[in-house]
Amino acid sequence: MLDLFLAEIKRSWIILSRYATETIGGIIATTFVFYGLFLSSRYIAGPGIVLGDRLDSVIVGYILWTLMLFIMGDVAGGLQDEARTGTLEQMFLTPYGAARVFVIRAIGSLSIQLTLNIVIVAVIMLITGSKLAFPPTLVPPFITALLGAYGLAFTVGSLTLVFKQVRQVQSVLQFGLLLLLAAPTETWTGPLRLVGWLMPIAPGAGLLRDVMARGLELDGVRMAIASVNGLFYFTLGILLFSWAERLTKRQGKLGGY
Repeated sequence: MLDLFLAEIKRSWIILSRYATETIGGIIATTFVFYGLFLSSRYIAGPGIVLGDRLDSVIVGYILWTLMLFIMGDVAGGLQDEARTGTLEQMFLTPYGAARVFVIRAIGSLSIQLTLNIVIVAVIMLITGSKLAFPPTLVPPFITALLGAYGLAFTVGSLTLVFKQVRQVQSVLQFGLLLLLAAPTETWTGPLRLVGWLMPIAPGAGLLRDVMARGLELDGVRMAIASVNGLFYFTLGILLFSWAERLTKRQGKLGGY
């Protein structure tokens, strides 16, 4: 397993170095899209508006959204690229198993993407004057959000195995994730609170907004809910991926495009 992880880390860095202009362009585009939204909201609200911790909350949601897009593209997009280049079948013939390979590949790629996201956060904080906090307590809710994101990614990946082309589904899901991560589900009350707990990624995202934007302590009960939420969606995604793998092999469509 360690050799597989190291190989995937090396692969990710090689791709990053060979396509450095694409990476730099992505950082610039991501930063300036948010800055454009920031200037637009300031113009609409008027010069006297004070955003306070709302700006910080929006930044947390936006950065999470960009990270979730990368995760979705890394798993589902990676499957489509493998199918397009004719190497998808080889991925499923490895002794490690396809699901394990893609999980390890996702972890290896994530280490690089986190580095890029730190750069984006630093630039956004500099140009907007945001004062996000980075206490150690942000790590547990961040992990639960990642688990939910990978669960969704492997769910879309299972559709990719079966139908091969699901880019329109990805596009719809991307905008759905933006609404999901932008909505302050942690402030919902009544029946809506239960809805927020059941939505993927939302409990972990809410905790991240609390500890990074509002400076609150980590709530133990909500942390437990976020953990169950993340594990549920991650397990569901892996199970669906394994089911899609068996179905595709049985239909003889694994090597086709």
